[in-house]
Amino acid sequence: MILIVAVLVGMIPVIPAVIFFFHEKEIKPTRATQGLLVGLNGFNAILGLMAAGVGLIWLFSPQTAMAAGLIQEAAADPYASLAAAISTGLACVGAGIATAGSGAAAVGAIAEKPETFGRALIFVGLSEGIAIYGLIIAFLVLQA
Repeated sequence: MILIVAVLVGMIPVIPAVIFFFHEKEIKPTRATQGLLVGLNGFNAILGLMAAGVGLIWLFSPQTAMAAGLIQEAAADPYASLAAAISTGLACVGAGIATAGSGAAAVGAIAEKPETFGRALIFVGLSEGIAIYGLIIAFLVLQA
């Protein structure tokens, strides 16, 4: 029963794309299929996969496994590894977004004035440091 609920909750963000598909499939089938797969730049599918992943993590968490009798001893903090993964993952996504903007600006600045290479490299490195901060937080969470 819990698995069914987790899958249904994970599918909630996909519902608007499916409704669009059924509405448009009789008029333009190729456009409907593209809208289902690429709709909102794949945001619906990504959000659905993320929600399904969180549901599966919740389903296979240490407390659930202990209740089923699969694990005999209790973990100190069952969600520490989840917190470490979320902090690292979100920091890496943020670093990617920051590097995309600062990297593009750095390439443009270097193309106009090659002597700005050092400064541009520092700014790109600062934006990549965000991922290292997330990794440090993950290590701190796992140590506690």
